[in-house]
Amino acid sequence: QIMPGAKALVQTMAARGAHAVLVSGGFTRFAEPVGAEIGFHKVVANILDIERGVLAGTVTDPIVDSARKRHELEGAMTERGIAQAMTMAVGDGANDIPMIEAAGLGVAYHAKEKARAAADAEIRHGDLSVLLYAQGIASKDWATTAQG
Repeated sequence: QIMPGAKALVQTMAARGAHAVLVSGGFTRFAEPVGAEIGFHKVVANILDIERGVLAGTVTDPIVDSARKRHELEGAMTERGIAQAMTMAVGDGANDIPMIEAAGLGVAYHAKEKARAAADAEIRHGDLSVLLYAQGIASKDWATTAQG
């Protein structure tokens, strides 16, 4: 299920030149369709190994863990020439903490206590679209495909 406000956030920021990356500790089978529907430019998730058409019970390296999440953020900054101050990372659990701490703005979204403590800001009520309001973007200026 797509997080409320995710489409508005990602699509509106993308329309304004942002590059959005979904980094999930879940699996590509689920993350890729969700990332495409929301409008992420890139999706990074764990890849399930399949042998002779059957799940092998293993995952392809590298595993998407807390270090990989931070690595993906830092890699995007380097690759795209983005200053740390111009980055934002949103997460809800302990495996998001290194990424949250590495971002210019680390946001805890309906998060567990440790993630909230590591973040610069948190969303306890409402949905992800609050991050658009925080940037001064009124709902009338959101990407039209995200509003429906």
